[in-house]
Amino acid sequence: MASPIVAMGVSGSGKSTVGAALAQRLRVPFADADDFHPPANIAKMTAGEALNDDDRFPWLEAIGEWLAERCDSGGVMSCSALKHKYRDQLRRHCPNVEFLHLSGTPEVIAKRQASRPGHFMPASLLASQFETLEPLGDDERGLAIDVDQSIDTIVDTYVSQTATRTTEQEF
Repeated sequence: MASPIVAMGVSGSGKSTVGAALAQRLRVPFADADDFHPPANIAKMTAGEALNDDDRFPWLEAIGEWLAERCDSGGVMSCSALKHKYRDQLRRHCPNVEFLHLSGTPEVIAKRQASRPGHFMPASLLASQFETLEPLGDDERGLAIDVDQSIDTIVDTYVSQTATRTTEQEF
């Protein structure tokens, strides 16, 4: 049984790029949470306004439904999932979901974000994302990996460490 994976982190951390590469490596479907935002959320972020929990709830429900459909077959979703309670909301749909936290310093992420012209999330909201970010807790299935390395290295690290954890759990 393959667990779905959420590639999570602040805007500019590489969730979509790494998520797509990981899905390709694992030969499972990939989806980008940005595609699940209602138009009102995109308009709000484009205007430089941070989303609140009321804005996020229906968005996270739609993502959770996608994960639930792949609870046994696997898949990769890129989603910020910045707060523990957001990840709890996703887990209510699919309890075995795993998280790949793409972590980096504000300086590294800002540099990466600057190279993404035309994205609806303005760099001005990066500070609020770091303020909101709650790293994975001990009660959460997942792994944090530094984004200041190649996509292949990030994917290789995740796949090898997940395989090691799975093997250890079998004994």
